[in-house]
Amino acid sequence: MPHVLLIEDDVSVRDGTELVLRRHGYDVATAATGEEALALLAGPAGGSVELAVLDLMLPGMDGFEVCRRIRARSTVLPVIMLTARGDDHDIVNGLEAGADDYVVKPVTAPVLEARIRAALRRAEPSGQVRSDAAERAGLVVDRLGLTVTKHGVPVALPPTELRLLLELSASPGRVFSREQLLESVWDHHFLGDSRLVDAAVGRLRAKLEDVPAKPRFVQTVRGFGYRFGPL
Repeated sequence: MPHVLLIEDDVSVRDGTELVLRRHGYDVATAATGEEALALLAGPAGGSVELAVLDLMLPGMDGFEVCRRIRARSTVLPVIMLTARGDDHDIVNGLEAGADDYVVKPVTAPVLEARIRAALRRAEPSGQVRSDAAERAGLVVDRLGLTVTKHGVPVALPPTELRLLLELSASPGRVFSREQLLESVWDHHFLGDSRLVDAAVGRLRAKLEDVPAKPRFVQTVRGFGYRFGPL
């Protein structure tokens, strides 16, 4: 039974979402504020949390800051932002804060549950192992150990960014469209948003590239999508 932390200050929304998740077989802990959620994650119960569903408009610390603090303490905990704020600025800020997915309210129960299942699958070890390890220009991607190092220094990547790197680096030089990456990395067969891909690429470049504005590893092919190299 996956353990989900629901961070939502609106009592009716929190109770309704909790009921839906429990009916789908999830064990749910709730928090009404970001401060309460962070305290829970830092305590004994925090180790059992497998995914966080996070509202953006919270009293006190907003969802952006909560997400950043979650990411500062854990690169592996999936975070889904579930919010009524759906303009481009908020979506981009949410994804850049480290959210793995961004879902705009209102959302049906089947869609929310599908997005949670997809996020939990991304947090599992990848089944797409094609080789032990590959090194290109000092970047080593170990596909069995699921680790990444650059010039011998470990690079910590959340599950979504690691899966994106694994997908791209498995076929160096191949161009992937955003739609292909949404399906293979995010498991979004419907309602996919290409901004998820762009934001993850931006975060990945910030960690891998010497000059993110001039990427060598994760390159843009204008009008088509992204590729790994050629260097």
